Amino acid sequence: EAIKEDLKWSRSVEDLTSASVGLTSIEERILRITGYYGYQPWAASYKRDERSRESPAPAEAQMQAGAEGSGRVNRCCWKCSVTQLKKIFWGVAVVLGVCSSWSGSTQLAKLTFKKFDAPFTLTWFATNWNFLFFPLYYLGHVFKSAEKQSPKQRYRECCRFFGDNGLTLKVFFTKAAPFGVLWTLTNYLYLHAIKKINTTDVSVLFCCNKAFVFLLSWIVLRDRFMGVRIVAAIFAIAGIVMMTYADGFHSHSVIGIALVVGSASMSALYKVLFKLLLGSAKFGEAALFLSVLAVFNVLFVTCIPVILYFTKVEYWSSFDIIPWGNLCGFSILLLTFNILLNFGIAITYPTLISLGIVLSVPVNAVVDHYTSEIVFNSVRVIAIIIIGLGFLLLLLPEEWDVWVIKLLTRLKVRKKEEIPEGNGDIASGLPNKSRRTRPSMSSFAH
Repeated sequence: EAIKEDLKWSRSVEDLTSASVGLTSIEERILRITGYYGYQPWAASYKRDERSRESPAPAEAQMQAGAEGSGRVNRCCWKCSVTQLKKIFWGVAVVLGVCSSWSGSTQLAKLTFKKFDAPFTLTWFATNWNFLFFPLYYLGHVFKSAEKQSPKQRYRECCRFFGDNGLTLKVFFTKAAPFGVLWTLTNYLYLHAIKKINTTDVSVLFCCNKAFVFLLSWIVLRDRFMGVRIVAAIFAIAGIVMMTYADGFHSHSVIGIALVVGSASMSALYKVLFKLLLGSAKFGEAALFLSVLAVFNVLFVTCIPVILYFTKVEYWSSFDIIPWGNLCGFSILLLTFNILLNFGIAITYPTLISLGIVLSVPVNAVVDHYTSEIVFNSVRVIAIIIIGLGFLLLLLPEEWDVWVIKLLTRLKVRKKEEIPEGNGDIASGLPNKSRRTRPSMSSFAH
């Protein structure tokens, strides 16, 4: 009987509420049918009305969310564009710095050899300046980093690059000494080649080291095979042959070209072995490594200039005739070039840094045109263009073909979208013309 009364009460309530308020919720009907005690449908409808008043419409909510989302996207795009512009600006500055320092050091070395004919001594003197890498890096760390460390702490942290035990005597001879030898050979062969041939040919042929790096990385490191880079390597080899043929097969030109190719090969071997044995290095680790090379140069290479002096291979009558200004200027320019080359990636793209080396070729060509008797015949010009083109092909990223395919597909899609729009305009124009002509026909009939 109690259940019957409850059912009657619920049905009466249902009649009353259905007459006064429109019921649409399935959950409310189920609760009324089951006779849930304490259920008040008018309160639920009142709350639903309040919610509908308080909560905005779905379209308005979507508009608000879209406005907020678009504002966030615009802010992100603005930040990305500003950072990209900063990187491009710094990239232009770094490119100019790399180009001017590399071409300036080459021209200054050529000028120095007119008074001081000692390429190995100049190499030894300039390599000693590498000791400034780590102190300069630490100064940058003090001014830029929020958590400042003492020189000893920073040194110990960077020494982890050599292994768990740090820079030990064994690590020094096994991991630092070979790179010190390659560094000295690279610079000595380059400077010795400047004595034999003009600076334009030297700077162009040294650009082939990029192709040698790819070939060695493909063979030793098993890097990804890329057809474009193989073509670039072929261009580099063809340019070397054409450059040899440009002046004829004279002894000085052939020896000079061989010296530059040897220098480019030593540079490529240095880079590939560094990646194989040591991997990638952070800025502090790279600065410490270059400073360690200077220590190796002072301890173990100093004896070679002394021997060359006493054997009169590189001899000078007195120390007063040494052009110390040229030597220091060359060392500063070479130090600047290596700083920009190793640490420029912190502020710009690596591709832009590599462009500075290519741009030094026309700079050296202009200087040689006015200061030496260089002849820019057709063979030399074609060789320069081929080597430069090969260098630029090597700067392409690994996924360049994917980017090109995406760009072509986007262009095709845009063309397909433009064609239907144009057809729609023509089709819509025809009825308009017919509508305009009909009244005139009717008025003419009347």
